[in-house]
Amino acid sequence: MNANKAKAPRASSNKIHITAGYPRVVGTRWMPASAMGLMALLAVFLTACSTSPRSGGDTNRSPSAAPGPSPSVSAVAGGIPLGERAERGPSVWVRVGWEELPGFQGDPVGEVMSALLAGCTRSPTVWSTACEQATRLNPQDHHAVRLWMLQHLQPWRIEDRSGVREGLLTGYYEPHFEARRQADGDFKSPLHRPPADLGQRRPYWTRQQLDTVREARDALKGRELVYLRDPVDVLVLQIQGSGRLTVTEPDGRQRQVRLGFTAHNDHPFGSVGRWLIDQGHLSAAQATWPGIKEWMQRNPRRVQEALWKNPRVVFFKEEPLTDPDLGPRGAMGVPLTPQRSLAVDPRSVPYGTALWIHSHSPNSKPLQRAVMAQDTGSAITGAVRGDYFWGWGDEAGERAGRTKGRLQMWALWPAGQRPPP
Repeated sequence: MNANKAKAPRASSNKIHITAGYPRVVGTRWMPASAMGLMALLAVFLTACSTSPRSGGDTNRSPSAAPGPSPSVSAVAGGIPLGERAERGPSVWVRVGWEELPGFQGDPVGEVMSALLAGCTRSPTVWSTACEQATRLNPQDHHAVRLWMLQHLQPWRIEDRSGVREGLLTGYYEPHFEARRQADGDFKSPLHRPPADLGQRRPYWTRQQLDTVREARDALKGRELVYLRDPVDVLVLQIQGSGRLTVTEPDGRQRQVRLGFTAHNDHPFGSVGRWLIDQGHLSAAQATWPGIKEWMQRNPRRVQEALWKNPRVVFFKEEPLTDPDLGPRGAMGVPLTPQRSLAVDPRSVPYGTALWIHSHSPNSKPLQRAVMAQDTGSAITGAVRGDYFWGWGDEAGERAGRTKGRLQMWALWPAGQRPPP
């Protein structure tokens, strides 16, 4: 998931989606969760929580809010009135009630607590109280976590400045490949650390120039980290921004390592998928990573031509994979949590923000869950834009490659606190 901010390592800092751009949808809204279910949840909340309402809480609803027979959760928690608006970068945050969040009662919300707690050391200071309270919760008790959210957080709908509430959700993952420390046999496609003269030439050599121009090729000599079997895997790893490798050393020993993003050559991303669509080789529905790799397997003589359509090259650093159960570090600086970390545009959503997302892709059931904003990417721009971290390995890659759908997004911000400008 950064708009050419090459200095900050992040898991998805070069993340660009290979499929064609998704059309912005205007004027469509999803139905909210059942009012009856919400009232039942509020009843449990009002009887189960012993914490008193905050003094000075505003219990008035805005004229646009639907009246109800019971006090709203915002009134119980105190804080910002419904309908309040706050501008942040390309987005507008609108204070809403919990009943607007589709599927909120069905998510096992305790699963987000590991991601929330991982980010607490780097979260905005307004999260300090909520983070301290969260340490007391049992993440296995989803009911208790949901009540804690209702009491201590408040939802803000995120939309763009023209009032459009829908954007795009895509997916990314951490690939896992075999590699060799030295080129041999089938392993001839290198991944590089940054060249010594990277900062002296802006922009740096393109992908095609690094393959064909002698001066450019010389700059990469001695900068090889590992060699992969397939040049397409090199491109995949560069687009995802990080990867796990099983590296065979010259003495035959194998090591598990991680490569993390460290810099790029300052060229814009070029979509191989978009080129294949424009050439008539694939339809928009086929231009997923599985579809692109299949096309390249059928057309080996055109692989280099296709790869050169993306002039951007990413350079890496090697890190030990000390704990295989931890994800790569995102732009926030904390390990990403599979299916609970989201790459966002930080101009719209600060790192460390809890979010509720609702996304619907064709031929799949809606994705409705609590996530944490912990990463970004050069293609992750705009008010309502998310890149969903699926995890690592082949299954995660398959899911990530097929994740593309409409997105609605709500910030779950500490009660009584306005979002930062």
